[in-house]
Amino acid sequence: MNKNLVEELKWRGMIHDIMPGTEEQLGKEVTTAYVGIDPTADSLHIGHLVSIMLLKHLQMAGHKPLAVVGGATGMIGDPSFKAAERKLLTPDEVQHNVDCIKRQLSRFLDFDNPVNGAEILNNYDWMKDYLFLDFIRDIGKHLTVNYMMTKDSVKKRLETGLSFTEFSYQLLQAYDYLVLYRTKGCRLQMGGSDQWGNITSGTELIRRMEGGEAYALTCPLITKADGTKFGKTEGGNVWLDAERTSPYKFYQFWLNCSDVDTARYIRIFTLFGREEIEALERQHAEAPEQRILQRALAKDITVRVHGQQAYETAIAASELLFGKATTEQLNSLDRKTLDSVFEGVPQYSVSRSAIEAGASLVDLAAEVGMFASKGEIRRELKQNSISVNKQKVAEGFTLTVADILASGCILVQKGKKNYYILNVE
Repeated sequence: MNKNLVEELKWRGMIHDIMPGTEEQLGKEVTTAYVGIDPTADSLHIGHLVSIMLLKHLQMAGHKPLAVVGGATGMIGDPSFKAAERKLLTPDEVQHNVDCIKRQLSRFLDFDNPVNGAEILNNYDWMKDYLFLDFIRDIGKHLTVNYMMTKDSVKKRLETGLSFTEFSYQLLQAYDYLVLYRTKGCRLQMGGSDQWGNITSGTELIRRMEGGEAYALTCPLITKADGTKFGKTEGGNVWLDAERTSPYKFYQFWLNCSDVDTARYIRIFTLFGREEIEALERQHAEAPEQRILQRALAKDITVRVHGQQAYETAIAASELLFGKATTEQLNSLDRKTLDSVFEGVPQYSVSRSAIEAGASLVDLAAEVGMFASKGEIRRELKQNSISVNKQKVAEGFTLTVADILASGCILVQKGKKNYYILNVE
């Protein structure tokens, strides 16, 4: 093994509970371990990154990672720490989500290593032909209802109600562990701390049915220092899919984390070593206004999720609002990124023929209602406070086709913070 996985996870703050004997198992041989992911959407979000990083560190320590996409369990929904039952997905919806998640996981894990290459499995493959009567005869008799009721994920739902469907989830996840123990030699399951009950049910099932030893390791659920939920914004989840969350917004999420949160996140979500992180923290402490720690975190994770080009685009987009961006940078952005940057900015429509005819900015801005009157925009022009595509313009400025950006619009700015978009149609 290349390094001590448990020690690595400890200093990163990534261990909440660990079953006795786990560290010894990892120290004596290449160990196969898995994390389960329910395909409730067609993209992972940043909450999933914690479990993915567990698999990444496991593989870097010389062990073999398995990612089990829950095509079967995803049709039920894990009740763990949920206030109410989730919407059940159809088989077609689940399969679509599974396919999308498989593509995303391939960005993080090495699937080609002949010794400890990662594998992606779908528990639907071993559940789809298992008859209900056979399952409850073969598996259900080994875990008592009394045992299953002791789990926090069950106890916390008794007051609001727990369907038998959800109650069975624990047994299905335990069976997953048993199947992987038998077919892949899997000896460790990892996940968030809310999964401890489900994971230990699996170790108990393996002990009772196989007389074997299997282990459990969970990481803390990630929260923000102010008590709000990690990975959520006003617009909802922060997704890994660029269509759901643009690379610009993804980058901005990490850049805007508090100092306290960033000190934790940079240990959990990056592969920087301890000395490297401590050096960044010293630099940050000397000039916190430069947000050195946030920039390092945001760059590392944006590049790994979206690639170098998307990161550079996010930087260029950030400069539009917060720096001295150029017209060239503005022109390099696609329309989706531009809309992400200027979300909520007033937009107006103008005809291309009007631009081709050489419309004056004063006339056009007044016509579409960008300013209250021609007099107002003339005053702003005289005060040198109007820019077109990040270039200052003077009174009498006339728009031309050359001012239309590649994204099909023209950006007008008043002062430092007021933006307007002219969509050329």
